[in-house]
Amino acid sequence: MLRGVSAALHRFTHQSALVTGGTSGIGLAIAEALAAEGAQVVAAGLNADGPPRESIRFVELDVTDALAAEQLVNRFDDLHCLVNAAGIIARQDEFDATRFTDVLEVNLIAVQRLSTLCYPKLKSGGGSILNIGSLYSHLGAPHSPGYAASKGGVVQLTKSLAAAWAVDGIRVNALAPGWIETAFTEPLRNDPERNAAVLGRTPLGRWGQPAEVARTALFLLSSEASYITGTVLPVDGGYLCQ
Repeated sequence: MLRGVSAALHRFTHQSALVTGGTSGIGLAIAEALAAEGAQVVAAGLNADGPPRESIRFVELDVTDALAAEQLVNRFDDLHCLVNAAGIIARQDEFDATRFTDVLEVNLIAVQRLSTLCYPKLKSGGGSILNIGSLYSHLGAPHSPGYAASKGGVVQLTKSLAAAWAVDGIRVNALAPGWIETAFTEPLRNDPERNAAVLGRTPLGRWGQPAEVARTALFLLSSEASYITGTVLPVDGGYLCQ
């Protein structure tokens, strides 16, 4: 069982969910949390050949492949939750126009594509979309201009889709995770100077855990957040308050 998720909660029983980027990191934690609360989950992403898990079906997907994304969505009879968690970062290489575009394709354009493809199925059941932003949705990233631009775009896309689709009963929100302990951030955690800088600015004084992001994700996806749409909620240990 996913650490920190209560077995007594079954908020997603009889619901189906699609989680992109669901084969690792934050996306996998959200997929596990949804499954633990009763959802039937398709976790789509790269390297999807891991061992099967109860109530989770892993599917190989490159989110920049428009045809593959459409074919995957068409497999669903109905859909209640979409989580757009797939993301990449190329850091200094993003100053190259090609790599900048690559990052936007995964982190922003694919979010719009999947959301639009899922719209008819979400509309029929009054579903919910959750996008994954970043601290760099709000801050400049001198080392990763493409990543920051894409995550800033995720915020505005979230707000725009929330306004457009509220009439259809679809809620669209986003999380802005802070410094979370995943393979994505391992190089920073292994760099003593960068690690100290992160912890020094984070009021809670530690790295976050994927399960902590997942618990917040489930709240926004669930009926408990029925009057919340268009919001971007930081899960950052207080990093943005300084």
